[in-house]
Amino acid sequence: MKTTKFLSIAAVCFLLTNLYSCKSNNTENAVEDKTDISADKLSQIKSLGFSTDNIRKIDEGYLVEGDILLTDDNLAEPSTGANLNIAETEQYRTTNLVKSLPRVITVSVTNLPQVYSDAVNTMISRYNSLGLRITFQRASAGTTGNINVVGFNEGPSGGFITLGSAGFPTSSGKPFNQIRMNTNAAAYGANPNLLYLASVIQHEVGHCIGFRHTDYMNRAFSCGASGAGNEGASNVGAIRIPGTPSSPDAGSFMLACSNGGNRTFNANDVIAVNYLYK
Repeated sequence: MKTTKFLSIAAVCFLLTNLYSCKSNNTENAVEDKTDISADKLSQIKSLGFSTDNIRKIDEGYLVEGDILLTDDNLAEPSTGANLNIAETEQYRTTNLVKSLPRVITVSVTNLPQVYSDAVNTMISRYNSLGLRITFQRASAGTTGNINVVGFNEGPSGGFITLGSAGFPTSSGKPFNQIRMNTNAAAYGANPNLLYLASVIQHEVGHCIGFRHTDYMNRAFSCGASGAGNEGASNVGAIRIPGTPSSPDAGSFMLACSNGGNRTFNANDVIAVNYLYK
């Protein structure tokens, strides 16, 4: 009965909101997840400006805010980037940025169905259409790119399901080198939609080059009441980006939770991406 009830909650959460990390208000599970993480690690994560609510320890490091991977190297290095505020309610946060511009970032796909490879090509076209000082291209056949897209199979757990995850750039200015995409049928269905996959990969690439969730100050905007909460403020400076709205923007590609379909750059996203990389 307990398992059946849990799966029912997870299924409803997925169907109604299709979150990048579909969460429920399950305080008991959140506390259990933290018991495997030392107080020192939690303090380090908070000092970098990330919420420790529903944090999870995984093989590669610590999964925070649903889809952001922090490694031990991330926790050991100081923040050198900027906290970017879009008006009063929309914010992107970066720690490190990709350096040595202009720069070509290669992307590979390992052991995933063809639709994931096609989705990567769509993501590349979307970024390259902006004319940035970073451009993306597919890695040569048989080689691993600067960013490698790999799969993992994980069903709903603790009231949420993770669609994908990625980390932030290194202190040396390299993009984070891996995007993990969930191949479990509960994430994208038996026949994943190309544009939906491309939108999630585009979002995760945003993390790889230094963007944080647009609505990190109030996740309820994209995640609903069950995903509400402040993801935490950073201890680095803030740079305001002019020309952006003073009210929430439902179309941003970096919102914490997915709309379950195709979502690419809107006008305000373009302003933010151009500010960093054009």
